[in-house]
Amino acid sequence: MKYIDEYRVPRAAEQYVREIRRITRRSWSIMEICGGQTHAIIKYGIDRLLPKQLRLLHGPGCPVCITAAEHIDQAIELALLPNVIFCSFGDMVRVPGTSSTLLVARAAGADVRVVYSPLESVAIAQQNPRHEVVLFGIGFETTAPAIAMAVQQAQMLNLKNFSLLSVLALVPPAITTLLDDPANTIDGFLAAGHVCTVMGYREYQPIADKYGVPIVVTGFEPLDILQGIHMTVAQLERGAATVENQYSRAVTAEGNLPAQKLIRDVFQTVDRNWRGIGSINQSGLALRPSFGDFDALHRFTLGRSHSQPELRCISGLILQGRNKPHECAVFGAECTPEHPLGATMVSGEGACAAYFRYRQQKIEPGGSIKDITK
Repeated sequence: MKYIDEYRVPRAAEQYVREIRRITRRSWSIMEICGGQTHAIIKYGIDRLLPKQLRLLHGPGCPVCITAAEHIDQAIELALLPNVIFCSFGDMVRVPGTSSTLLVARAAGADVRVVYSPLESVAIAQQNPRHEVVLFGIGFETTAPAIAMAVQQAQMLNLKNFSLLSVLALVPPAITTLLDDPANTIDGFLAAGHVCTVMGYREYQPIADKYGVPIVVTGFEPLDILQGIHMTVAQLERGAATVENQYSRAVTAEGNLPAQKLIRDVFQTVDRNWRGIGSINQSGLALRPSFGDFDALHRFTLGRSHSQPELRCISGLILQGRNKPHECAVFGAECTPEHPLGATMVSGEGACAAYFRYRQQKIEPGGSIKDITK
């Protein structure tokens, strides 16, 4: 793909909207599982263009948003240790833990550095042999290969001052957890295209078969999302439940096999606590015993976090698709991107941040196409 304009053509969007309205006969709830898709849906007003019978639910597809407060507390504790250089992606430094953030820790003197690639943290460890360098490994299957590569490189270089705090999470177990919930109202899923670029989509078919829900691998541009919704609705209306691939320009059924092998070589699956959802079985990635020397939780003795949720914040319900951001009493008032109460307002991919930024650009349900090229 050389250009993105071809995926933002208003006339093509109008055709998809008309066709979605034509084939929709019943009420359906479709969850997008990716924060990037949520952002695009709200930015371009896609949810406002759909027929009233269709409801889009925003799922736990933002890795920043689902990182539990206890893991933020661990990161802050590590960063404040003497002689530690703590490396993090930039969107994590403002995410609230129990009572603080990495940004506050940096203001208090912690050496917190923003990196754009996990390999940067390995270079920092080489350049600072008298310091302990800790990488905050967050994300889904998309970022796991690069983080695994950093650990492998540190092992090959025999670095003794590099370690990883892994809070990596896996998408399929979260989908099954949502579907197992007695309060579940999800009829179909738009699966995250970038995750499937790495992992493929074969692992989703057993979920579709077991729960009777269609799952459509979908990209991130307006036409991608509209086509993904159309494919999902078409399945629902004819009673089908299978996996389809809208994002065929980037995703194959088998995915990136070398990247998958890298993940398997370095990581093993473990239970993981998700912010706003709770513990999900086998939904996280931790270092294998062969890389145990690089596990920050083994190298350092940390206190036990006793995190308590911010009671005024309903981000957990938002991550589960039960509520929309504007249904929170503190949204846009006490809770803003400048003064967030929850992670969904901090991250650029968070649903609350997307609603806050674009909520003034509302389109009434069943409304008309606006310029989606901007």
